[in-house]
Amino acid sequence: MNMALPGLQLSDVQVPFAHRLRPSKLEDVQGQIDYTDPTGWFAHALQEGRAMSCVFWGPPGVGKTTLAKMMAEHANMPFAQLSAVSAGKKEVQDVVAQAKQTGKTYLLFLDEIHRFNKAQQDVLLPYLEDGTLVLVGATTENPSFTLNNALLSRCRVIVLKALSVDAVRTILERGVLVLQDDAPLFFVEDSALNWLAQAADGDARYALNALESIFDADKQQTWDLEAVEKQWQRKQAKYDRDGDSHYDLISALHKSIRSSDADAAVYWLARMLEGGEEPLYLARRLIRMATEDIGLADPKALTLALNAQRMFEILGSPEGEQGLFEVTLYLALAPKSNAAYMAEKAARRLAKETQHLDAPTHLKNAPTKLMKDIGHGDGYQYAHNENDAVVTQKHFPDDVEEVRLFEPVERGFEKILAERKAWLQARRDEKREGKGNE
Repeated sequence: MNMALPGLQLSDVQVPFAHRLRPSKLEDVQGQIDYTDPTGWFAHALQEGRAMSCVFWGPPGVGKTTLAKMMAEHANMPFAQLSAVSAGKKEVQDVVAQAKQTGKTYLLFLDEIHRFNKAQQDVLLPYLEDGTLVLVGATTENPSFTLNNALLSRCRVIVLKALSVDAVRTILERGVLVLQDDAPLFFVEDSALNWLAQAADGDARYALNALESIFDADKQQTWDLEAVEKQWQRKQAKYDRDGDSHYDLISALHKSIRSSDADAAVYWLARMLEGGEEPLYLARRLIRMATEDIGLADPKALTLALNAQRMFEILGSPEGEQGLFEVTLYLALAPKSNAAYMAEKAARRLAKETQHLDAPTHLKNAPTKLMKDIGHGDGYQYAHNENDAVVTQKHFPDDVEEVRLFEPVERGFEKILAERKAWLQARRDEKREGKGNE
């Protein structure tokens, strides 16, 4: 078992901390509500002790192994785990031999199943047919492109999502509590936990490895944000293939794109890919850069970033990586603006401060007679009734002054948006003064 036995100290346990914290109950699994909901089909299957051949498809650290183990435990099946990176036909047949010797159906969990070639995948088929094995595969690649039709037709594909920051934060909080059993003075401040949850990019295992690294560095310390950032960068530098911090490299890529240095941007992208970085992680970061640093200065940037991710999902490595290079060059050379990003931050701050305020009555919907009778929609100005589609009504809550949250820059398409925004404001002002109603 991966869980520590009672009375053992952390130093006695050789398995990784992330494995020790693997949930044993479905309700403790974070971020996969489609499958952990007690009213859903997956929960019902576990309750009934049913195991089915399936493929868990999703990014790293989202619960694929955990759910496979739960399936085996609830079905009272022996659990065998192989990695397609190092295992092959012989290892599969070893599991088959054990199953035939015991007369029991084994649940074979095959991690990185997309690494098996067609011949290796075909080896599995007769054992699924005769009930010797229930196969649960795990993959970060699209199974419709990496598994042959014969195997895929015998397996249900279960899509798992990257964990939200809140889900990773919950897992980290649980990890801190477990570590405090051994070291009561160990504590991580909220800001540092939030940073770790965001830095994990949806990967719980990655987050728990980070937590374990700061615990190993000093069990008696209260860790603040600055200390956690420094320690995790040092830890990454020790393990990265080239001796460079993972976050230093992604930062260099991001800042090269932000500074419109296309040559440096593709260099850092190549460094990360050559170092073994997960291409889909890079695709997600490029999508973020398209919105944070380019925004509406070039709305096409986001579309191209999304298309690059889709290209990689379809083609895989290495062909699919060409799309990442293409969009990196485009993002680097595109006009830059963080106006949309700043508008988001400003809007979120204002929304948190004014959550208690109601929508103005004239903006409220009135689908029923009662709602109409109490004034919902009274005074609403329908923009299409105006020749210029400009109205003068207020759209913020009554107790909130009209505020400029989006300030477009004078670059790219946002220059046009800035002119449009200024014209709209001028027209509203004219109409409010009674000068623009003709």
